[in-house]
Amino acid sequence: MMSQATARHILVASEEQCLNLKSEIESGKDFADIAREHSLCPSGAQGGDLGSFRPGQMVPEFDKVVFSSDLNTVMGPVQTQFGYHLLEVTSRS
Repeated sequence: MMSQATARHILVASEEQCLNLKSEIESGKDFADIAREHSLCPSGAQGGDLGSFRPGQMVPEFDKVVFSSDLNTVMGPVQTQFGYHLLEVTSRS
């Protein structure tokens, strides 16, 4: 059976902003609030929620993190052709 994961992310234009937002989340700010306020991705409106997906449905840089990182831990910056992402895997099966 194929792996499946659910994750949320925040997309911004610069690595510096990505790191700043990561610090804010690590200091206790809500991931979803930060996503709604700052994410350049349409998913920001849903607090960064990407829903569930399988390997190969997202860009490779995403897959690598999503299918290997700890759950409920903010990972990043992850650079893709879209910009810089903070990623949090909320479940994986």
